[in-house]
Amino acid sequence: MTRLVSGDRAPAFTLLDDRGRKVALSSYKGDTVILYAYPAAMTPGCTMQACDFRDSLASLSAHGYVVLGISPDTMDKLAEFRERDRLTFPLLSDPGHKVLAKYGAYGEKKLYGKTVVGVIRSTFIISPTGRIERAMYGVKATGHVAKLRRDLGID
Repeated sequence: MTRLVSGDRAPAFTLLDDRGRKVALSSYKGDTVILYAYPAAMTPGCTMQACDFRDSLASLSAHGYVVLGISPDTMDKLAEFRERDRLTFPLLSDPGHKVLAKYGAYGEKKLYGKTVVGVIRSTFIISPTGRIERAMYGVKATGHVAKLRRDLGID
């Protein structure tokens, strides 16, 4: 598994979102994108993280950031997640883990002391020109958005 670093070209993708619409990274050219990878919709940690992004979306948007979530969940499960938690940003479905793998967010990880294969909770800041500004792997669900906001200089 290769991990991305600052300056790398962000891997291109087109995925379906929670509403069944095609979402291409290229459609966000000129925007700064926060792409965050999470293991499973509607689990406690992933719900907390998604709600933190939802609650921070206005200030992130005001500073020029677009938020996209990506997981291996089906569109139907993502739609249920969006509705249940009133999420206001696109949730992308990558059931084959192809995009997650290109970003280094799918592979071996430690879970309760055991090595397993799965989604590595990660966040990527993608510049308006399509370059990785920051790649953060193994982030915590709790407090990650607050730390990210501090790192980005957003109150």
